[in-house]
Amino acid sequence: MAKTRSQPAEAQEAKRPMTEVIAGDGAALSQELQAMRAALFPPVAQKMLRSFSSVESAKLIGIADAYLRQLSLNGKGPQPTINNGGRRYYTLDQINEIRNVLDENAKGNKRYVPRRRDGEHCQVMAVVNFKGGSGKTTTAAHLAQYLAFQGYRVLAVDLDPQASLTALHGYQPEYDIAANETMYAAIRYDDQRRPMKDIIRKSYIPGLDIVPGNLELMEYEHDTPRALAERGAEPFFGRVASSLGAVADDYDVMVLDCPPQLGFLTLGALCASTGLIITAHPQMLDVMSMCQFLLMTSDLLGVVQESGGDLDYDFIRYVVTRYEPSDGPQTQMVGFMRSLFRERVLTNTALKSTAISDAGLSKQTLYEVGRENFSKNTYDRAMESLDGVNSEIEGLIRQAWGRAV
Repeated sequence: MAKTRSQPAEAQEAKRPMTEVIAGDGAALSQELQAMRAALFPPVAQKMLRSFSSVESAKLIGIADAYLRQLSLNGKGPQPTINNGGRRYYTLDQINEIRNVLDENAKGNKRYVPRRRDGEHCQVMAVVNFKGGSGKTTTAAHLAQYLAFQGYRVLAVDLDPQASLTALHGYQPEYDIAANETMYAAIRYDDQRRPMKDIIRKSYIPGLDIVPGNLELMEYEHDTPRALAERGAEPFFGRVASSLGAVADDYDVMVLDCPPQLGFLTLGALCASTGLIITAHPQMLDVMSMCQFLLMTSDLLGVVQESGGDLDYDFIRYVVTRYEPSDGPQTQMVGFMRSLFRERVLTNTALKSTAISDAGLSKQTLYEVGRENFSKNTYDRAMESLDGVNSEIEGLIRQAWGRAV
């Protein structure tokens, strides 16, 4: 009697509807990512911010390490944790306490707490690009964390349905973010619209709050055409701005991570912003894509402006990302951009670095990972690059407020 041969796995797989295959792969991957997070951040799978050495702390505050030690010896401000080797470490909360102590005794115009003052408007910065892989989310995440470390009150808003910014800050989009808990909840057109305050979450970084994202954000792209047909509702281009405006008094800076497409969410972010950060990877195909993005954006924003949209920007800057100075064609492309856009290209560039990508493997930015985890030269080079870009953007913020840079 002949044996019945079983069908190859590939043949059995081919009989399944492709929607099931894709859904199964997505569910399996999601489960594995959740297990990885639990292993990386036990026991409750929540991230915590590391402490900072006295040298790092002094640099963040803007004083000498010797002065920080003297403050500690005199009992002024919080006392550091001292490890077995005698090294002093401070939490970011303690660093902010020291800033407040120094501010109380500051003379002249010197200030250690950089928060905006009366008459200075909240800075809303949209980080945008038409093409994925331009370093948009990496730029937004490091900028938001840098500003929080400097003492600003920051709101990071994830408008990208892929939700990488959300994942970087300790939330797995499909597990931790339920229905109506993203920015969509604050800008939707029906009676389930929620106040902005209700969807903001505290992050594990003092001074940095986050509005998480997930695939739910795509609903806004589907709802808006219907709303446009019905008329009568608040214009789509003003909904992001009005929602952010409701909480503007609580923050100094907002950083919006936009999706890599020119849809209604991106247009809403552009209309809500006071500053634009356009990421640019210096490769020909990426620059060609950016050209199309700029032309399309100009046309669409022109229509929005005619309809009453407010497009008053304090600054527009291009930031060169994932730059390899030893790559001749990239260097030529950066020179080409500088000759064309002049001062609108940031002087500092964000270098391509294994330190940044390695930190991303554990869902962290480079600012969250200690120097001891990398080759010192690699870490210092990457950190100098990030600090250069972000401090330049901080200077633009201060300039918009009328302060000295």
